[in-house]
This record gives sequence, C-alpha cells and structure tokens, in this order.
Amino acid sequence: MASMIEPKLISGNSNRPLAQAIARRMSMHRGMSVGLVDARVERFNDQEIFVEVFENVRGEDMYIIQSTSNPANDNLMELLIMTDALKRSSASRITAVIPYFGYARQDRRAKARTPISAKLVANLITEAGVDRVLTLDLHAAQIQGFFDIPVDNLYAAPIFALDVEHHFKGKLDKLTVVSPDVGGVARARELAQRIGSGLAIVDKRRVKAGEVAEMTVIGDVAGQICVIVDDICDTAGTLCKAAEVLMAAGAKEVHSYITHGVLSSPAVERITNSVMKSLVITDSIAPTEPVKKAKNIRIVPTAPMFAQAIMNIWSGTSVSSLFDADTLGPIYEGMYSRG
Repeated sequence: MASMIEPKLISGNSNRPLAQAIARRMSMHRGMSVGLVDARVERFNDQEIFVEVFENVRGEDMYIIQSTSNPANDNLMELLIMTDALKRSSASRITAVIPYFGYARQDRRAKARTPISAKLVANLITEAGVDRVLTLDLHAAQIQGFFDIPVDNLYAAPIFALDVEHHFKGKLDKLTVVSPDVGGVARARELAQRIGSGLAIVDKRRVKAGEVAEMTVIGDVAGQICVIVDDICDTAGTLCKAAEVLMAAGAKEVHSYITHGVLSSPAVERITNSVMKSLVITDSIAPTEPVKKAKNIRIVPTAPMFAQAIMNIWSGTSVSSLFDADTLGPIYEGMYSRG
C-alpha cells in the first residue's frame, strides 16, 4: 500500500547531474513536479563540511543521492553529515542512494594486518541514521551482509543487455562476452545468458597491485566480437591489456561494458589510444570533461532505473523486478529496441 507521504530527494555534491536526472524522471512518471530539496552542502575554510536544509522534512520519506566516488572521503562525509542533519530534523525514513559505493574493493583481508574498510563504511552509514541503502553493482555481493539494514543492489546487466542488443543488432551470433579475470565470471555469465552469446575468460596473474605480469585467454575468440564486462575501471591498465590479448588471440573487435567508470589518470588517454573500439560506462560516477570528450567512451544513463527503484521503495513494491530487461525496456522509453 502506497504511503501518503511523498518521496523527497536531496543531493550532495558528488553527482548532482544524476540527482537532477532522477528528479526529472520521477516528475515525468508521477505527473507532478519532483525537485531536489533546497539545501546547501559546503565547506568551511578548514574544509570541514557543513550542511543546512532549507525545507521542512519532518516526517518525510527522504532519499539522499550521493556516490562515494573521488574524492571518496569528502563525499562519504557529506553523506554522513546530510544523514545526521535529516535525522535531527525528524525525517521519518532515510534511504541512502549510493550509485557508486566507494571502498567496496576493500571487502576482505587479503593480507595480514589489513582492514575490511567496506565493513567500516557500512557501520558508519548505519550509525549515522540511514534506514535503507540503494546501490548499483556492488563490487562484492557479500557487502550487502555488512549492513544491519536493508540493502537493494541494482544491476547494470539488464541495461547493458538492452544496449548490446541495440548496437549489435544482426551480429549477436558473433558476440563473445569476456570476463577480464576469474573473479568476474559470474557477472560476465549473466550478460552472456541475457544476450545468448558465448563466454570467455582472460586469466591474469599479478606480480603486485596494479601491475599485471601475464594474461591468457581461456576460450575461443577467433573471429568474434568480444565484449569485456566488469564492474569497475580505474586506471584502465588491465582493461587495455586484456583488449590487446584478445586481439592477439584473433578477436575481430573488442568493446567493453563497465558499470563504474572511476577512470583515474591516465585511464582516458589509455582508452583513447587502445585497440578497443568502444568503452560503455554508466553515469554512476559523474563523468569528467576528458571522459565526455573521449571519442571511444559512451555513457548510458541510470536515472530511469534509479527513479523507478526509488518509487518502488516508496510505494512498497518489488525492486527486484528491475533486474529484468523486459521491465527496464519500457522504462527506458524506446531508447533501445528489442525488435
């Protein structure tokens, strides 16, 4: 049963364009204006973060839209302080909409005397007063269990499947989905099953963090259009090298679909000069100007999916229905044709 309280959105500084796009999308679906709550999130001279909400939020169902991307610590603190401001202003429920969940790669102790920072961040968010988390393609599924509050983890695979079917229409039988490492096989397999293609793996061996020593292709990619699938692209070193290895193994073309385009320096330059024909990312992280201008980087929107997920949470209906490409197709307004 739908609540009589209208959902209200508020945004930090990490990705305001996405927050505004979600608000516009919700306005269209609800047939009424849905804007961002008027607030200021700024810094004092010593870089302390200060939040002031200019509208009454007492008893409201609040949704904070804030990726904890670079600068991760500043954006995380913004999220925590906004939560505290809303909690102290008597908001009835606070949902943290975190399109990109920072610190997710620190989800386990890989070596002795190291932290599990993803768990620490989950504790901070919970203790700040967040009641529910909505996120996209968590780096590790077990992070959902780090929270003692409900977590809805959306997936980019249905959107990517729609995009692949649209852009590779008539060539789907020539496509092979590739996981850039053994750990990402489940993610690659899901997309491969959705589009009915084959699956290959690039086995990589590291000498140290950030440096790949050797790569081997597991599977036949000769004459195939290879689509590399992963959740995060940071410096793009591994991604570009995997593309080279696939081309050397006889691939006809290499394209990549990555959910979160962290794209730290010198990633954009590497991608622009690589053998990859295209890199498709979502707008879970606000793209920089170099990313927008890159000739072989394309951005697919997540606002339609997040807007629908927020409305489903607000109305108490299923969020998992958004895992289905048939459900997302109409939401994306004919942007992709499945015919």
